[in-house]
Amino acid sequence: MVCGGFICTKNALSALNVVYVMVSLLLIGVAAWGKWFGLVSSISVVAAVIGVGVFLLLVAFVGLCGALKHQQVLLFFYMMILFVVFVLQFSISCACLALNTDQQNHLLEVGWNKSEVTREDVEKTLDCCGFSSVNQTGSCPARCFATPQSCNSCSQILQQYAGDVLRFVGGIGLFFSFTEILGVWLTHKYRNLKDPRSNPGAFL
Repeated sequence: MVCGGFICTKNALSALNVVYVMVSLLLIGVAAWGKWFGLVSSISVVAAVIGVGVFLLLVAFVGLCGALKHQQVLLFFYMMILFVVFVLQFSISCACLALNTDQQNHLLEVGWNKSEVTREDVEKTLDCCGFSSVNQTGSCPARCFATPQSCNSCSQILQQYAGDVLRFVGGIGLFFSFTEILGVWLTHKYRNLKDPRSNPGAFL
């Protein structure tokens, strides 16, 4: 059977959702591994990554069940959810790629002030103190704080990586957003195909 027929579309949609399942399990596993080995101590960050992984796993499960059973209701809800995710992810990815240096610095400062646990993780990992300046009378978990004069502010180090990280995240987001619109197209096409093994007189 040529590609574009019922079986080919079914297999393509099933394969796409298997990839989503693998990505979701990878997200959950990496977040749990990072928390278990103390690489990330922020509960909110770990919970957010695991939440995204669980959500993607549920969406992929709905899509996989709908594809295997040619279930119209599941396929419809899967298509709608995937389209909404596509719009959000495409918008966020474009925003990540479009941020200039001042906007990046503002977002870094907002994130810095929001969580003390994350702030301490950054200071310890990057061996820096403070965001824009080093407070020599305060406390800091970084090794360099033994001699505060040798410490750099964390904004200087973060800005070196912020652009690269945002471009990487934006690029990955764009890639997956196009796989999502592919999933929407495949689902729409698959919903309107007749199962050749069903009753030839049946209407879908």
